[in-house]
Amino acid sequence: MQDTAAPQTPAPKMLGTTDIMKIIPHRYPILMVDKAVIVEPDKKITGYKSVSGNEPFFQGHFPGQPIMPGVLIVEAMAQAACVLMLSKPELKNKLAFFMGIDKVKFRKPVVPGDQLELRVEILRGGGRVGKARGEAFVKDEMVTEAEFMFAIIEPQSNA
Repeated sequence: MQDTAAPQTPAPKMLGTTDIMKIIPHRYPILMVDKAVIVEPDKKITGYKSVSGNEPFFQGHFPGQPIMPGVLIVEAMAQAACVLMLSKPELKNKLAFFMGIDKVKFRKPVVPGDQLELRVEILRGGGRVGKARGEAFVKDEMVTEAEFMFAIIEPQSNA
């Protein structure tokens, strides 16, 4: 008798801050992903960023009405994509660099106390260059969306 069952999808993989810092080189204050769930290996990840009033960018953006800079929301989505891509064993200790950002829309301000949910899907990957789509949500309401291209590279030696 043949087994006709569909292939098993791996269970989502939960990653905390320590796990994330083992995968990508970013550190505070620029580390923008606190935790993540690899929903589908090589394809989908959901990252989370708790936005604190103590973030250094709020000192100047904007005094009296703090708003998270949109470019940092896009950076957070890109970091989530990096966590997904660089978690592959064959890409361990590699770096991912931005190559381009397209179709960016900022829909609503992100303020202290918000939790960003960063939903990222890899549209094209597998080689040294890839493309991803990210959507950032606060309380199930989309606040930012973008497509971005990246290159996977070898880090330079500091010798």
